[in-house]
Amino acid sequence: MTLVDLMRSVALFNGLTPEQLQRLIDISREEIHRDGDIIVEQGGVGDKLYLISDGQVEIRIRKLPGEPERSQVFLGRGQIFGEMALLDEGRRSATVKCSQNNTVLRTISAEAFDDLCRSDTAIGYAIMRNMAMDLSFKLRHRNLDLGAGRL
Repeated sequence: MTLVDLMRSVALFNGLTPEQLQRLIDISREEIHRDGDIIVEQGGVGDKLYLISDGQVEIRIRKLPGEPERSQVFLGRGQIFGEMALLDEGRRSATVKCSQNNTVLRTISAEAFDDLCRSDTAIGYAIMRNMAMDLSFKLRHRNLDLGAGRL
């Protein structure tokens, strides 16, 4: 499977042509991590999106200061994290730890993404629309969960 094919399977990139996906690949960088590496820390400043090209990571969250981190989910090939960094420079909402040797990540910096969107607004529109749809789904789902307890 090529990197374009892998990216085509990611919901964030729905609606992009192979040429547009290649433009994203052209601004991405490869990182290789070992088991146990901390990739991002909860509370750190977000500056890039990560696509797992091969391997696995663990998402860990600390709900309150002083509490131990708790494992939330494992992500693997074709999954992304850190996408909110493309919108703002907010703090990371979780710690991401590599859980498999030789995990290969493709990263897209917020700065490079912003530059690309200025030169190809169709890419920016498609990705921002996909983010908005994902956020809308999550908020609607959360509101349904909260409302269920009130019946």
